[in-house]
Amino acid sequence: MKLKCIIVDDEPPATRILENYIGKVSFLEKTAVFNDALKALEFLNTHSVDVIFLDIQMPQLTGLQLSRIISKEIKVIFTTAYPDFALEGFELNAVDYLLKPIAFERFYQAVSKLNGNSKTEVVSNNNSAEFIFIKTDGKNKFVKLFLEEILYVESLQNYVCIHTGNQQIITHSSLKNVVESLPEKGFVQIHKSYVVALKHIESTDSFSVFINGKELPIGATFKDAFFELIDQNKI
Repeated sequence: MKLKCIIVDDEPPATRILENYIGKVSFLEKTAVFNDALKALEFLNTHSVDVIFLDIQMPQLTGLQLSRIISKEIKVIFTTAYPDFALEGFELNAVDYLLKPIAFERFYQAVSKLNGNSKTEVVSNNNSAEFIFIKTDGKNKFVKLFLEEILYVESLQNYVCIHTGNQQIITHSSLKNVVESLPEKGFVQIHKSYVVALKHIESTDSFSVFINGKELPIGATFKDAFFELIDQNKI
């Protein structure tokens, strides 16, 4: 059965590209195209849709705002020229976040996730190395990152965000894969969604870890092991 899709984007060249791409994928069916998020919302109130390709920067109602209003059953793939909104997009449980100009290969990688056909992009490393290579958007595109730069790693459902002092790198992977890729010493999981670098912890209390001015929660499952590790290094 084909997935019914709509496109919401106020840039005609972008909508034409997406229409073309959707037409090339056998399990997708374009239902409607809107250049106004409010008109799209009216349509969604009376029509059943499986997937929405959603631009972020639009007048009156942004893509992020629209994604918070629509049914959680609708899968959202953000399409935008601005990478700054990636983290917020993933926090809204988006299937993917496509940066314009969008190549068909990247588009197909995103929509394959709708059918569970995508490969998990893992973080590649050697536990004895001082750095790792992180898979990002694009074929054979990796970012080299020194382990000492990593402040903490955050799980975003099917993605992880690796936080450093000056950037956030998002990759399609699981937190489990990242933990296995990091050295056993130096990093500790404090929550189902967070792994932190011990050397960058500024302070802790019974419920939180503070790193670079950010407060991260300590999960009950991980609390005992974490504070045992802290006790080993206390004075």
